[in-house]
Amino acid sequence: MKTLLSATLLLLAMHVHGQIKLEGVVRDSLNNPLELANVIAINQETNAMASYGITNDSGRFQIELGVNATFQIQISYVGMKTLKEVLKTEESDIFKEFFLEPENALDEVELVYEMPVQIKGDTLVYNADSFQDGSERKLEDVLEKLPGVEINEDGQIEVEGKVVNKLMVNGKDFFDGDTKLASKNIPSKAVDKIQVLRNYAEVGQLRSVRNNQDNVALNIKLKEGKENFWFGDITAGAGASPDNALYVLQPKLFYYSPKYTINFIGDFNNTGEVALNRRDIRNFSGGFRVPSSNSGTDISLGNNDISFLTDQNNTLEIESKLATANFSYSPTTALDLSGFFIYSSSRILSRETSFIQYTNPELGIPDEATEQLGRERSEEGLLKLSASFQPNYNNQVDYDILARVSDDRQRQLVASSVLGDTDRSDDFTPVSISQNLNYYYTLNDSNIFALEAQHIIRDEDPFYNAILTNTTGTEDAFDSTAEQLGFDTTQSAYNFDQNRRVKSNQLDAKLDYYNILNKKSNLNLTLGVILSRQEFNSSIFQFLDDGNVLQPTPTINEGRAENDTEYNFSDIYLGVRYRVKSGKFTITPGVSAHLYGNQNTQFGTTFEDNFFRLLPEFETRIDLKKSESLTLRYNMRNLFTDVTRIAEGLVLNNFNTIQFGESELENALSHNISLLYNSFNLFNYTNVFARAAYSNNIDQIRSLTDFENVIRTSTFFNSSFADETFSLFGRIQRTFGKVQATLNASFNYSKINQFIQEQRSLNEGFTQTYTPGIRTNFKVAPNVTLRYRYSVTNNNQGGGETRFVTNAPSVDFDAYIWKSVTLRSDYTYTNQDLGNGTSQSFQTWNASLAYRKDKDAKWEYELRATNILDIDAQVRNSANDISVFTSETFIQPRFLTFRLVYSL
Repeated sequence: MKTLLSATLLLLAMHVHGQIKLEGVVRDSLNNPLELANVIAINQETNAMASYGITNDSGRFQIELGVNATFQIQISYVGMKTLKEVLKTEESDIFKEFFLEPENALDEVELVYEMPVQIKGDTLVYNADSFQDGSERKLEDVLEKLPGVEINEDGQIEVEGKVVNKLMVNGKDFFDGDTKLASKNIPSKAVDKIQVLRNYAEVGQLRSVRNNQDNVALNIKLKEGKENFWFGDITAGAGASPDNALYVLQPKLFYYSPKYTINFIGDFNNTGEVALNRRDIRNFSGGFRVPSSNSGTDISLGNNDISFLTDQNNTLEIESKLATANFSYSPTTALDLSGFFIYSSSRILSRETSFIQYTNPELGIPDEATEQLGRERSEEGLLKLSASFQPNYNNQVDYDILARVSDDRQRQLVASSVLGDTDRSDDFTPVSISQNLNYYYTLNDSNIFALEAQHIIRDEDPFYNAILTNTTGTEDAFDSTAEQLGFDTTQSAYNFDQNRRVKSNQLDAKLDYYNILNKKSNLNLTLGVILSRQEFNSSIFQFLDDGNVLQPTPTINEGRAENDTEYNFSDIYLGVRYRVKSGKFTITPGVSAHLYGNQNTQFGTTFEDNFFRLLPEFETRIDLKKSESLTLRYNMRNLFTDVTRIAEGLVLNNFNTIQFGESELENALSHNISLLYNSFNLFNYTNVFARAAYSNNIDQIRSLTDFENVIRTSTFFNSSFADETFSLFGRIQRTFGKVQATLNASFNYSKINQFIQEQRSLNEGFTQTYTPGIRTNFKVAPNVTLRYRYSVTNNNQGGGETRFVTNAPSVDFDAYIWKSVTLRSDYTYTNQDLGNGTSQSFQTWNASLAYRKDKDAKWEYELRATNILDIDAQVRNSANDISVFTSETFIQPRFLTFRLVYSL
């Protein structure tokens, strides 16, 4: 790595040393500066574009050129004749003024080189070919090279610090806008333009009356010849590993025409390549928008998913299958039909060892070492159908339905230094159906109506079973808890299970009225309603040695082992917002009046809590320049829990985690304030984004926990102590010729009150992370990306302090050699200092070598190696409210596969 780093720095030094700066001003014939004029420098010897720039609001630009060379400078502007001028460079910087003449409509239009980046109002347009060197294969390889665009650790696309929430291809939604599926599967050579749609509004009628500055969408324009033809690629491969034969089959096919589109993505492998992980699929909303998202009310339906041992990227063995299909069809200009289907299946073998050290000795909780071996099976299916009907500009109706079904199973063998051996299993087969109905009506130029409604039905049935060893005649660690649960302690093992059933039914609807008062202001009135109903049933059973089943009666929680709870929630609200533009300012104050109703019935008792509350909000946006803004937001939100924290019967989340709820829980109140700054400057190729956020939670629902050995029993209450969080994130990115430098920095502070063993303690956590990086984007020379992540985490946990320091340098290398061979490699070294004089580290190194005759070749042959150093495990260290956690997760060994890729 040191050799590669030295070579990279030498290459960069040579590149910088051989450059001079051309600065200039572009004016019209009346001496007025021209903003957003395109400046291109063409190398006269190679006839290739050497550099480009865009003028700022003063008509200024600056570009870098090679020394002692001849360039043709081309300057273009809408409505002006393209200026062409030959310029010879020496070894000193140059300053020059350029004047453009008005264009005569009868003059012949001259063709000029296409700009790599153009600004057209709120749209940024990237020319994909300008950022490719031949080593790219998928859309994400191109996106990573675009100024202002990042792909974060979760695979999401970010533009100027904002997560892209919709992706389209030729104006059609790609799997309802999912960015990860698109970036990892669309072939790079099919991409012509990448359009970044800032301030994106899905409904054109509402563009001028809603604040859309946080909405960013991408539209991928395909190259000519890709319409009305199938394109894509099919990958097939095989390989060897120490234990199993390896296989890969990945068909990715696309068809686009003006009238309909079809996309199919398949992925079948046992090499650990997960196209969509469980979290991706769980978060796959199908583009559904929650109508009440800006109302000030947060009502949770809870999460009853299985807690799997590891994620799908860190396993000993994994066999995954993915089949997805997406279509759109426009039978008329007024009607659009679309939908998608996703099927995902995985089989996983995982292993993890861990050590938990409890930080407060006064609590009397013993430290615990565990070793866990898990087998998991997960199958999920999603089906979405949509229709959009717009007979004219004044009317639009949208309808969506999304059905989701899963079948998840898990078995874990756990060896604990405190509790002994445990065999646990989970089954979960949830079903959910979500529907959206939206109607938008423009009465006239001053009056617009919008009706948005969403209905959700869920049926969840988590099942849990555990078998713990029990040495009769000897006091085991679980015996005391077993007595409290009402179990028979004379059995050879504690074999018990729990059935749970959670049914949820929620309607979320609102009617918006927009009155456009004048060109600079409008009034928005909102009438909305949220109706939610949840039913929760659970029961605990113990299986005895003689085959009988015992329904226990606990000695704790007033003997309540079962749940039969009905929870109803309602919110009827009226909101008003006034939006006004004044110069650079856009100010939007608002307030909503809420009439809340809470009712839960269990154990023959009904608890009701009905109240009224006003929730204010405020937003101010300052447009400092066309691509520079500052936004301040404040809002107050009411937070309501789900039924599982209200249900008073016992719930076994795990064999060592027991909870029971509190029927009289009230809502929490949250004050939130944020400040956002972003700037995209093509004059000096600088992109800056910063976000600061503060939250203060009053009457927060907290857990009251008691430990018996390492077994925790918790209930819930409204804490009178406020919890606080503060976060700051910033990114600055600048391009110097063919080199792009980036610095990411984040700071997170939290102050949380915890209540354990009837003691209150204040826990403070502070994490700071810095990630500088540098990337080259040469057309011919090899390209390198260097990053260094430095992170410090400090936790003050009720008297105990912990400190973790992480250092993680990484290097990515790709080279396109002889216009036929592609070499790619990525390496990361991670070292974690535990703060007690010890440290742990691990390394990852992957590489691939591919050959194709030329860029247009149909066949490609690839040799790919993963985990080249054959590392057997990855280490992880973390801290929570009461403990320090160290784990070692075992991963797949070195894999070597050979692949054939056929491109359509």
